[in-house]
Amino acid sequence: MSILPLIYIIITVAFIDTFSQLPIIAPFSSSLGASPMLVGIIIGLYSFSNILGNIVSGFWIDRIGPKKVLSVGMLSVGVILFFYSVAANPQQLVIIRFLHGFAGGLIVPAAFTFLGTMKTEKSKGKVMAFSGASVGAAAVIGPAIGAIISGRFGYNWLFYFITVIILVFAILAMIFTKEQLSDKKSLVPQESKPLSITRALIYAYISIFSLLFTLGILTFALPVKVDELNLSSELTGPLLSVFGIVAILFFILPTNRLYDRMKNMQLMTIGLITISLALLGLSLSATFLHLLFAMTVYGIGFACFSRQQVQPLLKVPETVNAEKPLGCFMHASLLELLSVLLVQVF
Repeated sequence: MSILPLIYIIITVAFIDTFSQLPIIAPFSSSLGASPMLVGIIIGLYSFSNILGNIVSGFWIDRIGPKKVLSVGMLSVGVILFFYSVAANPQQLVIIRFLHGFAGGLIVPAAFTFLGTMKTEKSKGKVMAFSGASVGAAAVIGPAIGAIISGRFGYNWLFYFITVIILVFAILAMIFTKEQLSDKKSLVPQESKPLSITRALIYAYISIFSLLFTLGILTFALPVKVDELNLSSELTGPLLSVFGIVAILFFILPTNRLYDRMKNMQLMTIGLITISLALLGLSLSATFLHLLFAMTVYGIGFACFSRQQVQPLLKVPETVNAEKPLGCFMHASLLELLSVLLVQVF
């Protein structure tokens, strides 16, 4: 039986963990007494510690295989999430956030390594489509869950809920996942070629750098804007979900023909300009409808970026260890920390 459906669900759950905190991490940090600067650091620290998690994940995947790394990462995240509910001050939250990001950094490279080792020329497109859909689904579900559960039952119940979900799928991953390497290769270490930085990979890195930079700004600024307009904090999650819905519609409607008709660099340029306009619109918004329109525009820009983020990683030659490009790819998350700090400066 193919394990691909389970891997796609695990990717979705892993990103729901991340996206569910987008609408609440800023107000939650403030509720513990964090200053605006410390709130920015707390938001970005998760992505920063992901760098270390990705590096360790790469080494472990090469030595013990993706299954053990995936299982350890998910179990660790499940345990760490619980401690959000007992954090009593911003200093404790900083430590928890760092550990959460590190453990989360183990999961995604391991999951995508599963996909990379099972890819074939015939199924490559489907793998790319379903992995993108998994992230898109998380972008829709996660923020809504985060805002609604925390708004109606409190922050702690959100952490309890995500803890249970992560632990359940950690157990399923331990039981049902099996390492299936391409061409039935074993995990015995073998000589591999150095990773070649191709133009496609450069496009992918620029894409994720830009996207995470703007996502860090959005994570900090949107809850502040919602509060400034005296809107319910529960609306932050649905607003963040809007860009995921728009991106998915962009994938499945005739607009997806742009992926075939336009070059990657052209799509990246359009995406960057579109996201910049969305952030400008967000800052100028005076009503909920204005915010909704700004997030719709952001979703279009997000969709333009998405292909560049996944496609080059699935084209890495078999002689190159899959975790190398994945690890380098994930290091771009440092930009999210930088972006929230720049928001504080300006």
